[in-house]
Amino acid sequence: MKNTIQTTLVASAMLLAFSAIAADKYPKLGPLPPPSIPTDNPNSPEKVALGKKLFWESRLSGDGSMPCVSCHLPSLGWGDGGQISRGYPGTKHWRNSQTVLNSAYYNKLFWEGSVTSLEGQAPSAAEGGVAGNGDPSVMEMRMRFIPEYVAEFKKVFGSEWPRMNDAYRAMAAYQRTIVSDAAKVPFDRYAKGDKKALNDSQKRGMALYNGKANCIACHNGPLASDQKFYATGVPDHPQYKEDPISQVTHRWQYYQKGVPEAMYRNAADDVGLFFITKNPKDIGKFRVPSLRELKYTAPFMHNGMLATLADVVDFYDRGGGPAQNKPPVLKSLKLGAQEKKDLVAFLEALSMDEPLLHDDPKLPGDYQPLPPPVMAVK
Repeated sequence: MKNTIQTTLVASAMLLAFSAIAADKYPKLGPLPPPSIPTDNPNSPEKVALGKKLFWESRLSGDGSMPCVSCHLPSLGWGDGGQISRGYPGTKHWRNSQTVLNSAYYNKLFWEGSVTSLEGQAPSAAEGGVAGNGDPSVMEMRMRFIPEYVAEFKKVFGSEWPRMNDAYRAMAAYQRTIVSDAAKVPFDRYAKGDKKALNDSQKRGMALYNGKANCIACHNGPLASDQKFYATGVPDHPQYKEDPISQVTHRWQYYQKGVPEAMYRNAADDVGLFFITKNPKDIGKFRVPSLRELKYTAPFMHNGMLATLADVVDFYDRGGGPAQNKPPVLKSLKLGAQEKKDLVAFLEALSMDEPLLHDDPKLPGDYQPLPPPVMAVK
């Protein structure tokens, strides 16, 4: 019995030592700092309050049915809980509605990294053909006919009328408040010195994360993402091949992103970063997501094809799936059953003890006619 205990302790010590060596190669996990505030969009409580209303505002979409919150619900981990986002009526989206939790920390947003700021993300979503599908001039005019918004925009931005550029700045300011609270995250408390914040299983999982499982190679730094792009071979979503409306939307996306005709005519799956670079070496690559708040943000991957964290661990334990641009770092891990449970336990420790929820704001009422223009007396 004594020898068995000694062997176990030695093995655990070796695992911790190996994980420490491996982790030193990459930026370490740690508590998130406060989000960086752009100098050209300074924050204020009034701007955040306005941005929250606009995040819930259905009139900032094409037909008044697609506010930001329709795809990013607080009660569903700030996503929509489905594999594939609902999409604008008459279309079928082709990607998972990724959570906006901690999006304040990304320098590349959307799965293919097509924008580099929250200020750029907002119009892409509100005006995107399979997202909000809103015409900016129409959305702006709608706000101009709502007295409460006219007054709030004047107070926050000093403008005589609401402007969409300012609306997007307010929404970005609000999204910078949708972030993890380190005091409620077990791993963050542990990193700050509370050694009881993680249980034994989570500590073993942390050693695996930094060592044998090598999660740290891509999911590093306080955000638990290196924000680079990799092809991991996630299975294609069946709706690409089985649903005609999905195929219509999917091929239209190919067409409007400017891919070669041969690729557009034979569109079968999501080529990811290739849409941005047009480099064949980038086919199938997607930006590494943060691993924070995973307890509340299932399903996972760019197309929602992995339903649980256990599924994600199994997928990477197999070395991912077949992909033409698969990186060498992805290989079979040969994790045991208990090791997989420990790794899942640690991944869950990167989430807050309770989900981040925001109450629905009270939105302004109906449109009001503008007063008649004052005619100059000659």
